[in-house]
Amino acid sequence: MIRLDNVAKRYGSDVSIGPVNLQIPAGGITALVGPNGAGKSTLLTMIGRLLDIDEGAIHIANFDVASTKSEDLAKIVSILRQENHFVTKLTVRQLVGFGRFPYSKGRLTAEDETIISRYIDFLNLGELENRYLDQLSGGQRQRAYVAMVLAQETDYVLLDEPLNNLDIAHSVQMMKHLKEAATALGRTIVVVLHDINFAARYADYICAVKDGKIAVLDTVENVMHDELLTEIFNTPITVIDGPDGAIACYH
Repeated sequence: MIRLDNVAKRYGSDVSIGPVNLQIPAGGITALVGPNGAGKSTLLTMIGRLLDIDEGAIHIANFDVASTKSEDLAKIVSILRQENHFVTKLTVRQLVGFGRFPYSKGRLTAEDETIISRYIDFLNLGELENRYLDQLSGGQRQRAYVAMVLAQETDYVLLDEPLNNLDIAHSVQMMKHLKEAATALGRTIVVVLHDINFAARYADYICAVKDGKIAVLDTVENVMHDELLTEIFNTPITVIDGPDGAIACYH
């Protein structure tokens, strides 16, 4: 479980996040949704200790994020940010190999190589593993980054907008991969998504953020309602029954 107790972050007198009290269940996918600027990415990066908190405490699996040693935390939680600045003259396989650094310290073992191959195959990157990052499309690079994070083999995985640069088909494929990682591999995945319908289709829980506060954290069934989504996203939304569950109509 991920627990935030009175967590706050301030950027000035007019911009702040929190205080947030939140318990994200262990297991499955929790989607962070909400309007632009609501604080979704800030929350995620604070949970992953890429951004310091000003107040409160964050615990992941009973480990205090602020005080746990970096080498230990890296075996508990992995995170993919929106912006990734890796040397483009890395191959896909070399990039995914960075996910093993908390264990190998840069000296990959035969076991590490087996794990790297596992996640290259998991994200269907086998034909691309020897290509350099600057030879890939944006969507292919995004899949390689997710493979790197999964190769870290942490119980908790944080992904900030992993559908960036992906078309509809590849977005669906990515969410199916993440769903399988959550179910077959037993990962707890927290993912920032812009599309409420991807959250409704593939997540187990939806956590809606608005104005730096948690508007709701509940099951998909309990969140996908007209009035609630209309209030969260500041635009009229009608929820209808689709072939695979509720669909939000807002166009």
